[in-house]
Amino acid sequence: MGSYSSLYLLPVLTVATAFLGADGKLDPNYYRQKCPQALSIVEAGVVAAIKNETRVGASLLRLHFHDCFVNGCDGSILLDDTANFVGEKTAAPNNNSVRGFEVVDHIKAKLEKACPGVVSCADILAIAARDSVVYLGGPSWKVKLGRRDSTTASGSLANTFLPSPASNISSLISSFSTQGLSLKNLVALSGSHTIGLARCTSFRARIYNDTSTIDASLAKSLQRNCPKSGNDDNLADLDVRTPTHFDNLYFKNLLEKKGLLHSDQALFNGTSVDSLVKRYASNNEAFFKAFAKGMIKMGKISPLTGSKGEVRINCRKVN
Repeated sequence: MGSYSSLYLLPVLTVATAFLGADGKLDPNYYRQKCPQALSIVEAGVVAAIKNETRVGASLLRLHFHDCFVNGCDGSILLDDTANFVGEKTAAPNNNSVRGFEVVDHIKAKLEKACPGVVSCADILAIAARDSVVYLGGPSWKVKLGRRDSTTASGSLANTFLPSPASNISSLISSFSTQGLSLKNLVALSGSHTIGLARCTSFRARIYNDTSTIDASLAKSLQRNCPKSGNDDNLADLDVRTPTHFDNLYFKNLLEKKGLLHSDQALFNGTSVDSLVKRYASNNEAFFKAFAKGMIKMGKISPLTGSKGEVRINCRKVN
């Protein structure tokens, strides 16, 4: 879930209040009558995409996270820039980094044929994140639905609220707390880095400078593919053990100083957070349960419901 940005933190109460107030408005059965085939259409699209390219499962999960952390789970990350606003796609944490937009487009087109103007892009992201995790071996959960889509996006807010891969533990705690998410949510949701890849530019400083908190052999092997300058887009697995399988080995890596990002290893670096990392490293079931709870909670951050926003016909632009 790491990205590139500095952190400026608004008071916790502002976001948390909106998040709590909207809780009852979302419903796992929202499309049961409006579009009965909605969930199966999204699942089929996700599975086909992952079969074509395994990496995209992690990309779809990350899209949902990066969407929810900027003005709530409103599909704003999917909007292309316009003459009226600079959106989130080109913000520093997302530019040349977030991906999977074509998969969302394909799923949306199928949904528009089946149920025109019914299923929101924000809900597609929430369902696709769950289906990606499940297909790659992780836990399932009931996705609460009924979000509507934003009519604008903000690159500046993306730069503000998305945590950096260089974050220390206090910055991470503050970033998640601003969204109404607990320390337990932070650690469990960081476990999403059990799948996916990261660009050299996001871990370069760690493999050359974090000598006391990184396994020396791992650093040396990563340096071969990520020099001190250049090759910014070269990729490395976030989980050195099972990078395409959703499991708790991410946490076992942290116990051995094998977290790829500085923000990963910050979770296990001699603080009180260490105990949660140890728990999830030794108990996959506990991790899965906490991850599912964390995803449900994150999915409820400031959704647009009722008459707010719209249901976009094309996820890349407002109607």
